This record gives sequence, C-alpha cells and structure tokens, in this order.
Amino acid sequence: MALTTEQEEKVAQIIEAFENGKRLSDLPNVSGTNPYNLFCEVLDEDGESKKAALATLLPYTEEQSSYGVQFDTAVSTPTCTRVGSSDLHKSCPVQNRMRGCLLDDDGNVVEYLDPRDWTGQVRDGSRGQVMVEIPLHYRKFETDGTKLTVRISELPLPGYHQVPKCYVSAYEASLDRSNNKLASVCNATEQYRGGNNNANYDGTYRSFLNRPVTAISRTNFRNYARKRKSGSTEWNCMTYDMQKTLYWLFVIEYATLNSQAAYNASPTAEGFHQGGLGDGVTTFSGNDWNTFNGYYPFVPCGISDSLGNRTGVVDYTVNNEAESNPITKTFQVPRYRGVENPFGHIWQWTDGINVRISPNADKGGDGLSKVFVCSDPAKFNDSNYEGYSHVGNEARTEGYVKEVIFGEGGEIMPKTVGGGSTTYFCDYHYTNIPTIETLRGVLSGGSATNGSFAGFAYADSNDSPSSTAANFGSRLCFFPATA
Repeated sequence: MALTTEQEEKVAQIIEAFENGKRLSDLPNVSGTNPYNLFCEVLDEDGESKKAALATLLPYTEEQSSYGVQFDTAVSTPTCTRVGSSDLHKSCPVQNRMRGCLLDDDGNVVEYLDPRDWTGQVRDGSRGQVMVEIPLHYRKFETDGTKLTVRISELPLPGYHQVPKCYVSAYEASLDRSNNKLASVCNATEQYRGGNNNANYDGTYRSFLNRPVTAISRTNFRNYARKRKSGSTEWNCMTYDMQKTLYWLFVIEYATLNSQAAYNASPTAEGFHQGGLGDGVTTFSGNDWNTFNGYYPFVPCGISDSLGNRTGVVDYTVNNEAESNPITKTFQVPRYRGVENPFGHIWQWTDGINVRISPNADKGGDGLSKVFVCSDPAKFNDSNYEGYSHVGNEARTEGYVKEVIFGEGGEIMPKTVGGGSTTYFCDYHYTNIPTIETLRGVLSGGSATNGSFAGFAYADSNDSPSSTAANFGSRLCFFPATA
C-alpha cells in the first residue's frame, strides 16, 4: 500500500527521532535538585502520556519536610504542640542557618562572623553593618476552628509561601551622626552616640556612647535607614514583617507563645529546645530608670556578642555610683540566634504597618481599629493606606493578648485581650480610641519598665508615626531587591 505524502513525512520524522535518540547517560545533568521544580513523563490509567511533578512520585510529604507548632485559642496554655518532622525540630535547619555577618551598603556580605563568639572581630561599622542573615525559607499558616498551625520548610511545599532571604540588625539601631545614617554597630565613639546625643553624659555612668539611638520618629528612622543606599528602598528600619518572621521562628523552635519563659540551655529528653528568653531587660522600676538617665537606653550594643550566633542570656549591671541614692541592678540581656534584645530595653518602631483607628459609634466612628500591612518598602508611608492590605481588626481595649489576627499571613497583631502573663500569648497590648479617625503606627517589644507585659508579641498602637520618646528606638533591616 502506497503512503500518502503526509504519512511519508510522519514516517521520516519517526526515523529521525529514533536515530537522534539519546541514552540516559548522554543527557545533561539537571540544574538544581528541588523535586518541586522538576517534572517527568508518566502514563495515566488510559495509557495517555502526561506531565507530573517529580515530587509527587517521591516519598516527600509535608510531615517529613516541614516542622512547626499547633496551638488552640480555646486553651489558655502558651505551650504549643510540635507538628511535622521530629528530626527537623531537633536540628532546626532554618534557625540554624541564621548567622551574623558584616553587610556593606550595597547589601553584599563582607564577612560572616565567628558563630561561636563575635568579640574578636571588627564590629565598629568600618567594614559593614553588623547584621543577622535570615535564610530563604517557606511558611504556611492554617486555621481549623480554634486550632492554629504554623509550619516552615526549606522546600517550597504546596500551599507554602516564600520568606525571602533578609537581614536584621544584631543590635538595636544606632545612628551615624556624621551622615545621619541608621546603623548597627558596636562603636563607642561620639559619631555613634545614642539616646538623644547628650554629650554631657560622656564619661559618666549614664553615658550614651555605644548605646542605641532613641527620641526619633518612625518617619525619620525610615529616612535615616534609606540613606545607607541612595535611590534604594532595600535598607529600612525595623519592619512588622521582620518582627513577625523572628516571632514565628522563635515560637516554632521553643514550642511556646511565652517568649519570657525562663531561659533553659538544656534540651528536653527528646532533644528539643525548651523554655524561653527570660524576663529580658524589662524589670527596671520607672523611678529608678528616670533617676538613672531619664528613660534613655542604658545597655551597650554588643554586650551579648560572646554568644556569637547562639541563643542565651548575658548579665549586665547598671550602677549610678551614688552614695545617697544608689541604683544597682543586674539584668539578663537576651539574645535570639544573634539578635540582641529582641524585646525589652527600648520600644521598637516597626514600619510597613498602619492602623486606622476610628472613634466609637457614639462619636460618629465605625468602632473599628483596622490593621493595614505592606510588604513592599517602596510603598511604606505614614499618612495613608495605599498599597497596604487590610488583614484584620485590632483589639479596641488594652490588656494581655488572648488572640492574634493570624489568618493566612500569620498576623501577630492582637485581636482580642483577656489573657494573662502566663496564659495565651503572655504579652500585653496598648491602644486608645481617639475622638476623630487617626492613623497610628505600631511599637513592638516593650521597654525596660514593662515587666511581664513585654515580649515578642507586645504591641502598642497609641502613637502616631511622628511621635518620639526617650525609650522609642528601632532596628536596621535590609531586604535584597528581587529581579
């Protein structure tokens, strides 16, 4: 039987494909090893050839490739249930990849610091800002009735969103006063004098040298951070997203919502981390702090650097050297994976979050405190909500946090109050209701007088972004631009 022209062409193509076929050993190696990015050909039950993700054919499951915690909002205990891989809970691969480094103004790592002890390395700003690198990882938040779950993974599992690699200052932010650039340094020169730049305190017990800078508005903290790289929005002051990332990394590692639980260096019998970060620098009496230096920062930057990339607490004693009214007190300065004083000591302004607080209905308002968040630093502002997303409503009264907004983004802003210092989220919430609609910023962590109120989830929406105070500081962050 003679073939048609069309059939002859098909036969020729088949012969050519056969002759040009390659053995498996002749094929080039695939770039990358993530099974979620690789595909192969499979036959379905009808014999039809189809494409399938390689990961679906491998023994990769969420339980094997992720680790996290679950807690119940109907139960008061802050202790969480570990979920996912127990091996990953022991090794904490995401947290263990957090590491101290020196970062230049273009965002290049100049040097990674000694993971055991940073004190022998240059940290004065001459070689870069002292930052902690948080690795790229993936995260998912789930709500099932009153049960909330957060999981992280090094793999882009289905339903997980990416947390890009980013950098947070190891220390509470300083200010390079010669250039008005926000900084993260361990430097006792006048150029980096902290507090309100009071030179009269130099050489005294209340010196601001090598202390964090305060008495600056959120607006100016943002402006001073951006000066590190002209024309870029990669450098920022502390952001809500960064606060949220650090919080959930801590919660997953220690399986507790109580960041002020007593510090315990020993693992559990199963090999899990336990306890918390202790009281932190939170137990100064208001009168003593005011007498000491007027509510300004007093803990030197880098006081816990002997811990390197590790978590722990380091003693620091304040002494006013007075005979008639002596003030001597020892604090345990907390450090989480290289991040010093993640809460307490001074409040931290956070950017990328604006709260629209409306008056109560009897004053003509809608009776809501709407939380708007933004992950694009180019859209950060202090006057409106353009480019921000409404993620939920903040509690309208102050009190210990009982429930946070959570949702798909794992929001940590307080939703309801009614908890306690050792129940639910164990941290406090401050707010007040204005007589006219007002845009408020958010301060996080608490200060040296806040005691059990303080912690990772302590939030204060009392102040506008233009507000300043002796105990209002921030941190420095760097978010690499994406292509």
